[in-house]
Amino acid sequence: MLDETDAPDAPDAERVPARRIFGLAVPALGVLAAEPLYVLIDTAVVGHLGALPLAGLALGGVVLAQVSSQLTFLSYGTTSRTARLHGAGRRPEAVAEGVQATWLALGVGLALLVAGQLLAVPVTRLLAGDGPVADGAVSWLRIALFGAPLILVTMAGNGWMRGVQDGARPLRYVLGGNGISAVLCPALVYGAGWGLEGSAIANVTAQIISATLFLRALVRERVSLRPHPRVIRAQLSLGRDLVLRSFAFQACFVSAAAVAARTSTAAVGAHQVVLQLWTFLSLVLDSVAIAAQSLVGAALGAGSSRQARGLATQIIRYGLIMGCVLGVVFAALSQVLPHVFTSDPSVLREIPHAWWFFVGLQPIAGIVFALDGVLLGAGDAAFLRNATLISAGLGFLPLIWASLGYGWGLAGIWTGLSLFMVFRLVAVAARWRSGKWAVIGAVRA
Repeated sequence: MLDETDAPDAPDAERVPARRIFGLAVPALGVLAAEPLYVLIDTAVVGHLGALPLAGLALGGVVLAQVSSQLTFLSYGTTSRTARLHGAGRRPEAVAEGVQATWLALGVGLALLVAGQLLAVPVTRLLAGDGPVADGAVSWLRIALFGAPLILVTMAGNGWMRGVQDGARPLRYVLGGNGISAVLCPALVYGAGWGLEGSAIANVTAQIISATLFLRALVRERVSLRPHPRVIRAQLSLGRDLVLRSFAFQACFVSAAAVAARTSTAAVGAHQVVLQLWTFLSLVLDSVAIAAQSLVGAALGAGSSRQARGLATQIIRYGLIMGCVLGVVFAALSQVLPHVFTSDPSVLREIPHAWWFFVGLQPIAGIVFALDGVLLGAGDAAFLRNATLISAGLGFLPLIWASLGYGWGLAGIWTGLSLFMVFRLVAVAARWRSGKWAVIGAVRA
């Protein structure tokens, strides 16, 4: 239910100190950035073994990343449910959500491990055909898959800790695992002479360390560690909406890469450069959204929709400011930064066809990601699922494939991304203005 002041900008909407928001956002950014940074180190280490091991790592890494990226509900969904209980002053029950999410992570992770071992060969051969690249990817993937249950345990741990507004420990746990593994990787790859398999073992080591720290933290909370199927089913219900939303994203970006690859070699190279920058800046903006999830969920759990609306307004403002700043910075770097990624003249000529879309979208992305965080914190996952699917179906996908048919190249692909973001902006802004997301209570019906 809503309380008596439904307008999102009501004069009595409560604000919170900015340091409280960024006290959660900054550690969240560290957690989000830790894995990409580790992947860069891993890539640099394996890259010196030669082209074939590097290609095997790239292929195996893509498969593992696609699997884990579909299960981020273990983090985002857990934050939403935990934050409401924490805001209601029911910390033991909030932590218990983390226990159930961890059981779910272990169950799904073990299923992925078994399925991955069985499907590693056909999946990699489907992507790369028969040959040494596929063979290298299989050998890396079969070892790395033992870390899948642990990756999901870490996601669940991040989720419940963010929900109880503890941003420091997840950062320490993730950096601890990845930091040790970054040192171990060259030792195993070169020193022990294990090559590509040494990279996979170092990867699993990072997951073991981080997951163990999160599990130890749960045990120290002194709550029941027994599984409760009813709670797990509720988490799966929320997860279903977030998984479908994630599938929409993946369908769009895989289609964009496929169309770019069919346009020209230079186009796919340019698209990769700009898309990686887009992905990196998304992490920066998403850190504020993660703070919004925790704080908005806690406010609604405490029965204060006024504070939740005040927080939403603040988060939107911060997202817009950050998006504008990022847009200005990368506009200024347009003649310099692309040369860091490539010296190929044909790729450099293609990059501007995507670059200015990327720059112009930053303020829109700042608002959209901020409101995503607000609505996820409120548990409004079904609306976000529908908004994303509709925006993808009406905006991104039609323009991508029309670009292939009409030869619009990168400009057509990034026009599709722009429409996708504009449609999402309209949808989430309308939802925010309606106030229907601000359902108070420790558990959202």
